[in-house]
Amino acid sequence: MTIIPIGREGDIVAARQKGRELAGSIGFSQTEQTLIATAISEIARNIIEHAGTGEVELGVIYDRGRSGILIVARDQGPGITDLEAAMRDGFSTRGSLGLGLPGARRLVDQLDVTSRPGHGTTVTMRKWVQ
Repeated sequence: MTIIPIGREGDIVAARQKGRELAGSIGFSQTEQTLIATAISEIARNIIEHAGTGEVELGVIYDRGRSGILIVARDQGPGITDLEAAMRDGFSTRGSLGLGLPGARRLVDQLDVTSRPGHGTTVTMRKWVQ
């Protein structure tokens, strides 16, 4: 597993690049690598916007003869008070387009969010090589 600290815009670029490299190394197509990098961007940007700092962890996963990428984004920020609303397109607490979590969900095979107000948020994403 590789951990990339997130605290500024340049860290988003680093996380995207490491995710793209890891995805390429296990057989994802160029198009899938771009989708993975975009999902990482959305989630890492959320860390900066809502928590200030956090981390993105990247790793290879295996299940039933298939391989994939695991992306876990963690922060110790304010948490999400209404997770159901946060997963809807257009919902934003910061005046943005509100596409971060729902957008990332469309780019990966599985997205899970755990959050406790006042204690932070963890977003776990998985995408499998087709």
